[in-house]
Amino acid sequence: MKRSLSFFARRSSVMLAVGAIVALGGCSSSAPLFLPDGRATTLVQCPAGSDSCVQQAAAGCNGAFDVVRQSTEGGTLNLIYACRAAAK
Repeated sequence: MKRSLSFFARRSSVMLAVGAIVALGGCSSSAPLFLPDGRATTLVQCPAGSDSCVQQAAAGCNGAFDVVRQSTEGGTLNLIYACRAAAK
């Protein structure tokens, strides 16, 4: 049972962070928000149907990133991503 509660607590934290990112998306000087594992998240926006957001995320992370959330609103793709940790 503890494992299930931990999963929901972690998911709630991620959703809260994602919600805050979306709310602050229009603020260009806002500080990054962090995932429970400590990685910073970044929001990029591009025209829906293009691969520009993926290219921006890959460039910002030197290739390896995880999509935290993506949505499309009014012809704009919103992509929240976090760079993967470098392999040790």
